[in-house]
Amino acid sequence: MLRVKTVGDIVDSQCTRCKALLNHTIIAMVAGQVVRVKCNTCGSEHNHRPAKEAKEPKVAATKAASARTSTTGAAPRSRAKVPAQSDESIWEEMIRPLDPDLAGPYSMEGKFKANTLMAHPSFGIGVVVSCQSGKVEVVFKTGRKLLRCGC
Repeated sequence: MLRVKTVGDIVDSQCTRCKALLNHTIIAMVAGQVVRVKCNTCGSEHNHRPAKEAKEPKVAATKAASARTSTTGAAPRSRAKVPAQSDESIWEEMIRPLDPDLAGPYSMEGKFKANTLMAHPSFGIGVVVSCQSGKVEVVFKTGRKLLRCGC
């Protein structure tokens, strides 16, 4: 038989000062529910924050199950999934028609034009996509980068 909790009993609560689930003394109850507690570790008083229950992972519903639950009887609409192109494949496409030996070195004060090659000391060879307001967007094999320039 479970004992009913009353003022003065000990409960587990998330302490706002200690940032941990600790023993607290009940100092106020409303309609049988614990509402205010005092931390037995640091002495702070705060609203009761009970221990959070572990959430169970959600299982994805199958299309057949979701079709049965639909009120119209038709399968729910979903967005067409377009496979995202990786940065490496985009880089390979862009660099194919260009000669890597003609790549100009990167400089923060340099001026660059779209569809030209850039040699960066850390990222390697990249293709300039755009240049505006002191920044240049370049596609490298490892991904897109926004670099400072003299544009």
